[in-house]
Amino acid sequence: MLTEPMTPRGYDELLREFKYLKDVEKPKVNQEKQRAAELGDRSENAEYHAAKEKLRHIDKRLFYLNSMIEKAQIIDPSQLNHSRVHFGSTITISSDGDDDVTYSICGTLESEPENALISVHSPLARAMLGKEEGDEFSVLLPGGKKHYEVGIISYIDIFSLKKNHRNEINFGFH
Repeated sequence: MLTEPMTPRGYDELLREFKYLKDVEKPKVNQEKQRAAELGDRSENAEYHAAKEKLRHIDKRLFYLNSMIEKAQIIDPSQLNHSRVHFGSTITISSDGDDDVTYSICGTLESEPENALISVHSPLARAMLGKEEGDEFSVLLPGGKKHYEVGIISYIDIFSLKKNHRNEINFGFH
């Protein structure tokens, strides 16, 4: 089984979403479905069908979250030596003719590519892993093969960089 690296806080948030969906959202939607079923003819009952659809979405999400929990490999990047690129590293890279770009490598559920938080499974992150400052590497991207040089490697807590913080309001299916 493949592992899914994530930070301790990422794991805690994964568990929080799983528990919320299982213990709060699913029972609530089950009650909605039951109330709608009591209204009579289910074949023409839009509320009943909407509740069933919500339950399907919740069950799919619970299945996915459960698989992520089972595969979780909790890594505290603050405890790693960032002289080489590791999970949790923040890396500035340069390419001929382009501006320097900074990325942080994180877990799949923690990633926000639009905010330079890239999944450890992304082609760019995989190409950078193990590199040191000054190392050069190439990566095949959708736009073609690109050549980069590793500039600065550091550690910055990814949750201080995240812009999309999920909470109970985002967990449900409305």
